[in-house]
Amino acid sequence: MPQLIAGNWKMHGLTADAVALARGVVAGAAGLPCELLVCPPFVHLPAVAQVVTGSPVALGGQDCHQAKQGAHTGDISALMLRDVGASWVVLGHSERRQNHGETDEQVREKVLAAVEAGLTPIVCVGETADQRAGGQETEVVGWQLAGSLPQGFATSFTGVVAYEPVWAIGTGKNATDQDVATMHAFIREELERQFGEAGQGIRILYGGSVRPANAASLLAVPHVGGALIGGASLKAEDFLAIARAALPG
Repeated sequence: MPQLIAGNWKMHGLTADAVALARGVVAGAAGLPCELLVCPPFVHLPAVAQVVTGSPVALGGQDCHQAKQGAHTGDISALMLRDVGASWVVLGHSERRQNHGETDEQVREKVLAAVEAGLTPIVCVGETADQRAGGQETEVVGWQLAGSLPQGFATSFTGVVAYEPVWAIGTGKNATDQDVATMHAFIREELERQFGEAGQGIRILYGGSVRPANAASLLAVPHVGGALIGGASLKAEDFLAIARAALPG
């Protein structure tokens, strides 16, 4: 399976910026050894969809509500994302967990809603600096996996997990290759424990200050199935440079 290189644009750019960025990514997407995904802000999804349709670049949302519709001011449903051309959605990002108080249970409900709507979820997990300093990183991530994903062998999960150490997101601090290897091996074990043989095929992305300079090293770590990229995805040339470092499936 090829690695997935996903760009989370977060809350950046106006429509013209989003269109220009999408065009830059599409222009360099042909022949790359990986899958490409861009996740712009909600308001830019229709404009970016027009640019990426028919290209190797997939489109995703940055969150969705667990309900199909209803009195949820400011929220977006998974069906709405699907309706404007998205096929992926990022769920449980640390910025959602911290800034909006999202719980593992809420993330799991969103995962189920996304899958029902035909979206592929990218479920984010990761520990804070204090939790790592206290030696709790595997405990924290283990609980997040158990609480955020559908439960048990009888439940299929066709999504992706993204390990993003909170202390390395947008901080310029780098997890070492050994840090990443240790946590990805642990996550693989947890996925196999939770989903049996199916857990072996779930891709695990790494995210946290991934840049062109460190992409090749990080993407070569065992059990790294791609990258979820923040700041470096806002420049097409940087995003594509990371994609060129990906390992073919």
